[in-house]
Amino acid sequence: MSNFAFNNPAFQQQDPRNVATYPGGPQAGQAGQAGQAAQFGSAAHAGMDAAIGAQLEGMYTAPSAGALETDRMTVEDTVWKTAGLFGIMLVFAAIGWFFTLGGVAADPYRGASLLPWIVGALGGFVLAMVITFTSRKKVRPALIFAYAAFEGLFVGGISAFFETLWPGVVMQATLATVAVVGVTLALFASGKIRATAKMTKIVMIAMLGYLVFSLLNLVLMWTHVLPQGQAFGLYSMKIAGIPLGLIIGVLVVFMAAYSLVMDFDQIQQGVRNGAPRKYGWVGGFGIMVTVVWLYVEILRIIAIARSN
Repeated sequence: MSNFAFNNPAFQQQDPRNVATYPGGPQAGQAGQAGQAAQFGSAAHAGMDAAIGAQLEGMYTAPSAGALETDRMTVEDTVWKTAGLFGIMLVFAAIGWFFTLGGVAADPYRGASLLPWIVGALGGFVLAMVITFTSRKKVRPALIFAYAAFEGLFVGGISAFFETLWPGVVMQATLATVAVVGVTLALFASGKIRATAKMTKIVMIAMLGYLVFSLLNLVLMWTHVLPQGQAFGLYSMKIAGIPLGLIIGVLVVFMAAYSLVMDFDQIQQGVRNGAPRKYGWVGGFGIMVTVVWLYVEILRIIAIARSN
């Protein structure tokens, strides 16, 4: 599993015997059938049979129960929760954006303020770890709301910073991110793409390698081992005239897209497990983690391409 947000028993494949213990699970249907058989067997009057038949007919003709009635996680409810989290993120992204650009307007020589970027990144990282470890026992939506706010500051800050250097890059990255997410969701919904055990292992290994490469790049940049002219460190190096960042970036976008497929699959697994409705917030949190990662990588790819 690539997304640490779904490292939770609620989203993992369960033994059918364990799934049956969920309230409203298969055992409920079996118990209901047994109870109905006993009632019909012991009914002494035809009137009672007619009343039970009318009740069953009403149950079958009634609208299917949703997340509110069952208090169980559904795909539709998770979609609405995810949209709400992205709404919070966009509000705080606007705050981070204007705060960052305000520093440029006040003092053009010092450049954009990195405060929203740094605060958002650190706050988001800490909350992501807290949410991941605590949601195994209890889901706290307030922490997830706070995470969305910090992610908004980070996204708004880094977007404004890149926009000052490469005007128009944010719109390009946003449209590309929406396109990748839309295509991935459409392919998953149509059943044309699914997460497989073999592909997941390959992507996991590639992601670990990319993590090591990114950490090495940061260390080399902080220690000034790399030439000062390389704004993106190792990413600025060229292979056959092509920046290394473009080659790696394309691969990372594919990894992020496949991570989205795994996220969608985990959410469906949570629904099949009969997970409580509150875990829809965890599903939205996991999708936000992946989409923000995808956006930042696309933003960097476009910036590297335009800087060359």
